[in-house]
Amino acid sequence: MTVAGRFSALQFRDFRLFWFGQIVSLSGTWMQSVAQGWLVYSLTKSPLYLGLVAASGSLPILLFTLAGGVAADRFRKRNLLLTTQALSILPAFLLGILTDINMITVWQVALLAAVLGTVNAFDIPARQSFLIELVGRDSLTSAIALNSAAFHGARMIGPLIAGTTIASLGLPACFYLNALSFVAVIIALSRMEIRGAIQDTSNGFIRDFNEGIRFIKSRPEIYRAILLIGVFSLVAMPFITLLPIFAGEVLKAGATGFGFLVGATGAGALAAALSLAFRRDIADKSRFISAAALISSFALLVFSMSRSLPLSVAALILVGWGLVSFLATVNSFIQLSVPDNLRGRVMSVFTLVFLGTAPLGNSIVGFAADYTGTPKIVTISALICMAASVIFSMKISGGKWYSRLS
Repeated sequence: MTVAGRFSALQFRDFRLFWFGQIVSLSGTWMQSVAQGWLVYSLTKSPLYLGLVAASGSLPILLFTLAGGVAADRFRKRNLLLTTQALSILPAFLLGILTDINMITVWQVALLAAVLGTVNAFDIPARQSFLIELVGRDSLTSAIALNSAAFHGARMIGPLIAGTTIASLGLPACFYLNALSFVAVIIALSRMEIRGAIQDTSNGFIRDFNEGIRFIKSRPEIYRAILLIGVFSLVAMPFITLLPIFAGEVLKAGATGFGFLVGATGAGALAAALSLAFRRDIADKSRFISAAALISSFALLVFSMSRSLPLSVAALILVGWGLVSFLATVNSFIQLSVPDNLRGRVMSVFTLVFLGTAPLGNSIVGFAADYTGTPKIVTISALICMAASVIFSMKISGGKWYSRLS
């Protein structure tokens, strides 16, 4: 297979527009994420508040993402995404103004994070299920991998730019630049054709949602994979919100070091996304996903025990690689397995488990880190994920669902 064949989604004009717009917008989003974390740390010096603010941004996803999935199946996804991108400008711009005039408080940061989280609850299911409308089923895996590459490429680029921007222009500049970055996606979406099927009839929100749940229950292979993702999201993903503590207190690396830590995770994730897009297939997916989960867990354990910036960066590269390797593989499988009229709702459950458990995880880990120490709680989280990965491997070792993916 040629390189063009492996990256076949780029042959579609609308996907190219969407993809390049995503790179710009997501880079701005990661800039804001880094700046917001550093702002909260500067205001409070507390891992508890870092966890609470992160939870406030994720809680709306827990509350509203299922409604977002129903909306993604009822309305034109392009129009829905145009609305969410326009609404995302407001909290970023307000955060920049309040920080600029020195009137910002940690509770204002939390409130604006909650507003953006509410918008994302409708944006993410629509975004996930929009890809197949842009490229069709044959190029969907390529589109998912490239979209993941854009996300994690931005995750690498955005924090590095944020570290430099904070040092040279100050925190408010990151928020202003993020507000401006959403314009790129709005322009891209406005130039696309409206396409794709929508749900013609509705039996009410509860019944519409239950259709998606029944489908997931009928596919235990999907259920088990989503469950593993849920464990990682609950106890492992919150380490990202604690990176300011590692940079400022554990590694003594400051804002620049913080940017390198976040960027390292993005670098590993980008490498995983590109390798998945470039490879034709994975011969033994059960071993691949189990190995990726174990590698990321072990790397997180090393990071929690490291007191060296280079070693911490190297460990986080492996963490990013392992997390994205199994996340992207499961994402592709689910999207190819679900009927078109259920895709938004099923992906909203995926989003709920992946991102919606973050408020609880961030709160628990934040509270625990405040009392037991940040490195210690990340060590415990890594050990839990290692155990979950082993159990997952044992549960599916006798199954045949991965052979159906081959």
